[in-house]
Amino acid sequence: MDKQNRKAIIAGNWKMNMTPTDAGHLIDALVPAVQGANCEVVICVPFTDLCVAVAKCSGTNIHVGAENVHFEKSGAFTGEISADMLTDLGVEYVVIGHSERRQYFAETDETVNKRARAALAGGLKPIICVGESLAQREQGVTEELVRMQVKIALNGVTAEELKNVVIAYEPIWAIGTGKTATADQAQEVCAAIRKVVGELYGEDAAKALTVQYGGSMNAKNAEELLSKPDVDGGLIGGASLKADQFAIIVDAASKG
Repeated sequence: MDKQNRKAIIAGNWKMNMTPTDAGHLIDALVPAVQGANCEVVICVPFTDLCVAVAKCSGTNIHVGAENVHFEKSGAFTGEISADMLTDLGVEYVVIGHSERRQYFAETDETVNKRARAALAGGLKPIICVGESLAQREQGVTEELVRMQVKIALNGVTAEELKNVVIAYEPIWAIGTGKTATADQAQEVCAAIRKVVGELYGEDAAKALTVQYGGSMNAKNAEELLSKPDVDGGLIGGASLKADQFAIIVDAASKG
């Protein structure tokens, strides 16, 4: 019953793919493929594709997100992009703390928190990513680790701001590997995320929170994953680059 009262969100994370020209072609195929979806549809694209994406998605049911944001409003931060720059373009969402940012670009739980707060202050909706490595799962510390990541990420975030937050559980061992958590594994951790948010903000806030699964969700496994009571959507990698596959996932979320 709770699942019917919160928003299912399918967000594509294009990563470092698609030139602006490629992006235009993909969005032209996506628009009719997801028209009328009964869930929120988001594409999170590279900075160079944002102008094309915002223009192409205007007047459609597709929302546009960025893949990162800096935590300062402006200043001597060569190569970085602020929340104000994104909102001025018409960007609505931003991915924060993706495992690839943590692994390759020294992202920490503390900088995830700073980016999340900057995004919220700038009018963006952060999709905050949390998740464990294979070694951490085998050590049996998945829940403890994810609880810690969630608590640090939300430090200083108000109950009102939480209404604009999405949390994505993405097991690091399932990112780009073709491996996927079982539906039961995804449910277990998404439920743990909701539980810690309930401890921090109360039961009603936890019930209203959208929790995505983000580890190699594709056209074949989406329906089973999205059928679980605490899995409210997906942060989609490779499958988001193919309009037909992405549309199947959106359709599965619309039914769920």
